[in-house]
Amino acid sequence: MAAETQKSESNEVFTDGTEFEQYMQSIVHSWSKTLAALGFILVPIFFVLDNVMMPPELLRQFGMYRLACTIIVYAQYFAIYYSKPNKYSHLHGYFFSCVVGGTIAWMTHDLGGFDSTYYAGLNLVLIAVNVLLPWAVVHSIVNSVVLIAMYVLINTLSGTPFEVSNLINNLYFLSATAVIAVSINYVKHNLIKSEFQQRNALKSARDALWSEMEVAKKIQMALLPDLQKLGGYEIAATMIPADEVGGDYYDIIRTAAGERWLAIGDVSGHGVESGLIMMMTQTSIFTTVNRTAGYKPSTVLNTVNSVIKQNISRLGTDRYMTISVVQLDHHRMTFAGKHQDILIRRMRKGITEFIPSRGTWLGVLDDIGDYLTDTTVPIEDGDIILLYTDGVTEAADKNGVMFGERNLERALNKYAHLTCTEIVKNIILDVQAHMAEQKDDLTLLALKRTDAMAA
Repeated sequence: MAAETQKSESNEVFTDGTEFEQYMQSIVHSWSKTLAALGFILVPIFFVLDNVMMPPELLRQFGMYRLACTIIVYAQYFAIYYSKPNKYSHLHGYFFSCVVGGTIAWMTHDLGGFDSTYYAGLNLVLIAVNVLLPWAVVHSIVNSVVLIAMYVLINTLSGTPFEVSNLINNLYFLSATAVIAVSINYVKHNLIKSEFQQRNALKSARDALWSEMEVAKKIQMALLPDLQKLGGYEIAATMIPADEVGGDYYDIIRTAAGERWLAIGDVSGHGVESGLIMMMTQTSIFTTVNRTAGYKPSTVLNTVNSVIKQNISRLGTDRYMTISVVQLDHHRMTFAGKHQDILIRRMRKGITEFIPSRGTWLGVLDDIGDYLTDTTVPIEDGDIILLYTDGVTEAADKNGVMFGERNLERALNKYAHLTCTEIVKNIILDVQAHMAEQKDDLTLLALKRTDAMAA
């Protein structure tokens, strides 16, 4: 249905012609300026040839012709330069033809009328105007007729005797040049029209894809939790995708049995495919912990891995996912999975610890149970836990220097007195100020134990 709509929209452009006509007006206007520039450059240069080929008594007169022609075309150039494209832009081509072609026609008149070979200069005008300007074929035909008619009229009214064979010869070659120029213009005009149509169709497809990507992004962001309290923990998190759809993942879960879970992960790469795997993982983890109480983090990950590995195989991709799953208790947290180290600010002791994560990635092996271990870490009142993805630590400045874990530690220490929301906000601002360009998703999750005995 979407494809039919796009096709209809594309056809509509060429039904009323408005958009294509405006496009052609801009091109004709622009190239008319180039045509005028060629005129005021080449017309005086040909006076050099006049000095070699023309009778001496006509040089002064021809010099005046060329000077007047050059001044007029020069003025036309600035008229085009300071005006905007419009439906009358094609008239610049006719004006140029009449001025330059008329000058050449008068010169043939002074050189003997139809018997003069100087008519060949009109061939240059025919080719220059009709080939350079990508206007409609009808203009190319009319312009050619006007040029030839002007040549015939000026030399006929002069009454200069001539050989009929010379007239036939001259008109034959002028007409042949006109036919060639019109044919080239016809092909070129159709190519421009085809290119415009294809570009317009591509733009429609891009806009449709962009719209669908925006919907996917909204769905992904809507699935992220918005909890600010989890038992006795204050909590805040954010994810900023590098593309419309990100491959980072975090979740905050309170199960029906009252268990409290956190998860954070990063699918290799980013974009739609990574985002799809991320959402699969989110669904699998939520279903696993909510359906069965008492699982350890390692059990959850092994169960989820079997689903993700199978789905990745079906997608025919080689993606994998780093992930840590955390179970929160009153005085401790237990986690499993291979991801970034966990950063803990010990408020009572005034120190910051990096707790290494151990295990393996999801989506690589069919069974990862033997590679997973559960690690339990005590959490005291006031302690702050910081979870993050590598987009934070690997954010690089213009010299390629990464933000790194030490800067992240310093930032946590600096903002530890603030709320979790403010901690996350300020650290992200520091990362964005450091990096030259966001090339990966940024995800940050902060927890602060404020009341370990709260339900």
